Amino acid sequence: MLDQLPFDDRRAFDDAHRGFIATLDPMVITDDTGRVVWDLERFTFLQGDAPATVNPSLWRMSQLHTAHGLFQVADRIFQVRGFDISNMTVIEGDTGYVIVDPLTSVECARAAMNLVREHLGDKPIRVIIYTHSHADHFGGVKGIVSDDEVAGGAVRIVAPLGFLEHAVSENVYAGNAMTRRAQYMYGQNLPVDAAGVISTGLGIALSKGQMSLLEPTDVISGTSQELVLDGVRFEFQYTPDSEAPAEMHFYLPDMRALCMAENVSHHMHNLYTPRGAQIRDAVGWSRYIDEALRRYGPVTDVMFICHQWPVWGRRSVCEFLAEQRDLYRYIHDETLRLAAHGYTMVEIAEMVELPEGLATSWIARGYYGSLNHNVKAVYQKYLGFFDGNPAHLHPHPPVEAGRRYVEFMGGADAVLSKARKSFDDGDYRWVAEVVNHVVFAEPNNQAARELQADALEQLGYQSESAPWRNFYLTGAQDLREGAHSDEAALGASEVIAAMTVDMLFDYLAIRLNGPKAGGQSFVMQVQLTDTGESRRVELVHGVVNCAPAQPDDHADTTLHLPKAALTGLALGAVPLADAVAAGQVEIAGDEEPAYRLFGLLDTFARTFNIVVP
Repeated sequence: MLDQLPFDDRRAFDDAHRGFIATLDPMVITDDTGRVVWDLERFTFLQGDAPATVNPSLWRMSQLHTAHGLFQVADRIFQVRGFDISNMTVIEGDTGYVIVDPLTSVECARAAMNLVREHLGDKPIRVIIYTHSHADHFGGVKGIVSDDEVAGGAVRIVAPLGFLEHAVSENVYAGNAMTRRAQYMYGQNLPVDAAGVISTGLGIALSKGQMSLLEPTDVISGTSQELVLDGVRFEFQYTPDSEAPAEMHFYLPDMRALCMAENVSHHMHNLYTPRGAQIRDAVGWSRYIDEALRRYGPVTDVMFICHQWPVWGRRSVCEFLAEQRDLYRYIHDETLRLAAHGYTMVEIAEMVELPEGLATSWIARGYYGSLNHNVKAVYQKYLGFFDGNPAHLHPHPPVEAGRRYVEFMGGADAVLSKARKSFDDGDYRWVAEVVNHVVFAEPNNQAARELQADALEQLGYQSESAPWRNFYLTGAQDLREGAHSDEAALGASEVIAAMTVDMLFDYLAIRLNGPKAGGQSFVMQVQLTDTGESRRVELVHGVVNCAPAQPDDHADTTLHLPKAALTGLALGAVPLADAVAAGQVEIAGDEEPAYRLFGLLDTFARTFNIVVP
């Protein structure tokens, strides 16, 4: 790696520190109880040359991610970087501030805004812009503005069409599984040192404070849509189904500045994210970048993004956009070309290499996304997970397959003996694949767990991708120590406060245990006492159907409750009996169906096994 890449090119280090104004010292942020939610001081070990436990390319990017503070991007445009995984951009309006992407957590956003006001002036926030629907771009909003300011019209919140639906989808509907997998992807339980977490690849780390969400007041639904926000002209480019399902760029014509949200970055991004999310459209993503290049490239003096540092100069901006455009298009086209020759997803992922001009470009390196996974994402989007080989049409699940493999190979001792030789030969991928069968066949086999952990650890040390490194090292940790418990209630996230009534019922339906509910049927009406909304909720065929209630609807039982109580019930934070006893819920008619429905809902544990059955 040291021989292949231009490590003597230090321009990125200059750019990452350009325009520095001030920062916190020490770079530590706490919540109201004194609990540390952000501590950049832990990463001071990122000095000098890369140790043997870290890929030197990833080490370089991690060093770049340690730059922190308030920076001036251009006249009237500033960024706070290194206060979270993402950036908070501050644009000076005529009477106050326009804030773009208020970080992940309330505490970090508040600290960032305090730094802004200390050095730029104590002016009010007039506008919040969410560039897209990922939590690190909206979660800190209540740290800098309140519900009342938005409800009273003092603050506008601008977001792309579909923002709220997709924010909820990722953080609630699939939230439990995604949160557990995110512990692996971001290495949240690993030590912060040269043998553990050194970066996320996208930023140095995720903050651990309170997430929040306020509903948008203004929606961007098309390209060329314009708004004047506190005297500043914005022209928006709507880019759905790109890096996020709901995303947008914007151009500031009076400042000749372009914000590309997270659709470009100083690395290769994810077409598939290992924490789990919808596959992203590589060719659509590439086309959005091309559209931005053609529309705004010739009239842009500075481009800023929602992670990492800006790019200055029209020529540099155009070159950057062109490289990122071509990166995603190349992955897309090469994958489909090889698929047309009959190669499978796994084969293509081993075959594709970036061409000259991209292969040694720092902004095409797989620090967060990876070429291997992105190729598989393109294949999956068009052809699905099945490779066409009937032998793979209906394989045994991991435990049953593991038992059979181990028996065929002569037992666990024989497998481990051969695997140790492969480990000594440096064939760690093969060790991880083979010994995984022993672990799933005999999960209490300590020798197998230790050898599997050793192999995963070595793969982690070699990885250029931070998510791959963190997945490997967290897997090794869980094999040695057991899964680290994280039983924080889903209701602790304020994302749920922004959920609509229908979204709450959608999540309730996800919690319904279908096999237990099969054969049961009844109709319940739900009356929201504070919003005036009413819903007809029917249990039939093992599913919950919800629709607006009609005046002539029949119901076996009726619930009267405020939205907050419905939220607690839908998320499993409050049992129905407790809500009734507390006077939060009144039941009219037959009470039995209501208790039966909520008794059929599963409760999800935050920690489940991944590397063992």
